[in-house]
Amino acid sequence: MTCPYLAYRSEAGGESFDTERAYCTAADRFVQAMRADVCNDRYDLDHAEDCEIYLAHADGGTS
Repeated sequence: MTCPYLAYRSEAGGESFDTERAYCTAADRFVQAMRADVCNDRYDLDHAEDCEIYLAHADGGTS
């Protein structure tokens, strides 16, 4: 299951790219590929347990 806050965008906030990049809608920023691995639950990772941004939003906090 993929994190509901993960999107792939080619532009946001004045930045644009030729190819889509991982974008965290909870943090409102592009994220590194390693973070996207967590978002996509790769390598036995789970976004609901291993991502502090997701956990902060799930608990009603801000990132």
